Amino acid sequence: MTPFETIKLYDTDGHLSRFFAKVISCDKKDDFYEVVLDKTAFFPEGGGQEADTGKIGEAKVSDVQINENVIIHKTDIPLEIGIEYDCEIEYDVRFRRMQNHTGEHIVSGLVHKYFGYDNTGFHMGHDDITVDFNGMLTESDIRKIELLANKAVFENKAVSSYYPDEDELSSLEYRSKKEIVGRVRIVNIDGYDSCACCAPHVSRTGEVGIIKLLDFEKNKGGIRIHMLCGFDALEDYERRYDLMANSAKSLSIGQMQLGDAIVRLGEEISALKQKNYELREELYIYKMEKIEHTEGNICIFEENIRPSDMRNLMNGALEKCGGISAVFCGSDENGYTFFAASKNIKMREQSVDMQEKLGAKCGGSDEMIQGSIFADKKTIKKYFGVL
Repeated sequence: MTPFETIKLYDTDGHLSRFFAKVISCDKKDDFYEVVLDKTAFFPEGGGQEADTGKIGEAKVSDVQINENVIIHKTDIPLEIGIEYDCEIEYDVRFRRMQNHTGEHIVSGLVHKYFGYDNTGFHMGHDDITVDFNGMLTESDIRKIELLANKAVFENKAVSSYYPDEDELSSLEYRSKKEIVGRVRIVNIDGYDSCACCAPHVSRTGEVGIIKLLDFEKNKGGIRIHMLCGFDALEDYERRYDLMANSAKSLSIGQMQLGDAIVRLGEEISALKQKNYELREELYIYKMEKIEHTEGNICIFEENIRPSDMRNLMNGALEKCGGISAVFCGSDENGYTFFAASKNIKMREQSVDMQEKLGAKCGGSDEMIQGSIFADKKTIKKYFGVL
């Protein structure tokens, strides 16, 4: 007896969004049901692409998987075996995925043709598509591929898919990320790509709309390209345009002046940081001059101070005390970080006492320690005897 296989309607028509199919089985699994149909246009997760969603009758389909050519639909309610149901996929989501997936084929085919690199990874995420290649490309190379890919879109080439027999397959030149067992489905874009792929695609390259290569990075000795196509690329452009327009408006400049304005802002910020650094240096020199000499401890509290300034302030106070010079930054609510030093007391031993009496977490040398404390300011000052 021939094993049952679900008829894959998406294999021959990626645009099919509504169809009728008979329920072969329906099994309850935890809080959902696994439904098998005699045929389906729902694409199961695979090849870097997520599963389709939609409805079978009144049942919501949230996931689709394939197991040995049997396609399993995850539904929220049971369906009656032997009954034919009206089925509908979420076509807007499907079409966007087809645009992106077909666009990826064009790009991968061009990279292979012009640079000889293989596509070693593909993932269609919620924010973008990532495509991995086993070789490096320059920014100029990537812009060349982007231009050629969009020319392929404008040429409106046919996109076809079929299952060649073994003899034909053995003579074909096609891309494949992995060794495929069983029948191989070839997706062909005339003049641009021939690739083993299980996913649905648009019928002609013109439906892809636009191909935009967003970014790239090194990845495992090769390169990873981030890209978007079609309506997803348009939405991404709209977000970026709005960001640029709003940024330019906030600076009261034209949009095309934004780049120069950002450079100027960066320079101004750097200058302000330098000025701020100089003023802080003057402030802490002034504070150190105001510290009175004592044979006991000095305990200084600051709400907002950099670690380097804490150390400088501690060292300045150390010259004016015979005990411990300690600087704390923080608040009673959020705790304090601190630096503490002494010329006459072994601070490593002092840290043990602070851990026992203040719950401090600290460490360091005999000359200086640092760490954190969640005791309140009053308790800390009492410990150091500076109330």
